[in-house]
Amino acid sequence: MPNWELKHCCKHEQIVFLATLGVCAVVILALWRTVLLLPFKLVTVFIHEASHAIACKLTCGHVEGIQVHADEGGTTQTRGGVYWFILPAGYLGSAFWGMVLVLASTKLLTARIAAGCLLVTLIVVLFVAKNWTLRGLCIGFVLFLVVVWILQETTKIKILRYIILFIGVMNSLFSVYDIYDDLISRRVHHSDAEKFAEVCPCPCTGVGWGVIWGLISFLFLCGATYLGLVILS
Repeated sequence: MPNWELKHCCKHEQIVFLATLGVCAVVILALWRTVLLLPFKLVTVFIHEASHAIACKLTCGHVEGIQVHADEGGTTQTRGGVYWFILPAGYLGSAFWGMVLVLASTKLLTARIAAGCLLVTLIVVLFVAKNWTLRGLCIGFVLFLVVVWILQETTKIKILRYIILFIGVMNSLFSVYDIYDDLISRRVHHSDAEKFAEVCPCPCTGVGWGVIWGLISFLFLCGATYLGLVILS
């Protein structure tokens, strides 16, 4: 049975999981503003925008296009749907999918499933992408994941789980950092949180909504860490 109270923590696999997650977080924060992380950051932007699109579809709206730009920006053009549900879906969706990927990395089977789903998504988006940055990103990451998968299955280089974990942590941290960057370190008046404050009847500013979403995003990462330890117990 799952060890929900995490008694006698931590076993070898749990220690490796915690250590790897910590290393990923440190590396991501240390290299955040370097070109080395740009491909991974663009993937997180894509997942952010894809989360807007999913929310639009779930509320019976129409997605007219998704774009990811080389400057790490992105846009999702939608028509219809529930606006107050679509707007927070970018930040919170990125954190949610980050949590899913972190949990998927705990087992090889689930890591393979996550990588396969990501591959299929990138291939589908490749044919509907509206700009060449997103198309290039899709092609590049499809090739990258295929190479990682081949190495996993045919050599002693078993890195698929760690790549999935890295992408998961990247999404979780990107969600929190993006909120901080857009609303605290510099005020972006067209951010999702500012737009949400305009349409939501609740008396809360864009910064207020950003703080709330940031806390929720951080809790997603904490929850993923806890559940990951439970799975490995």
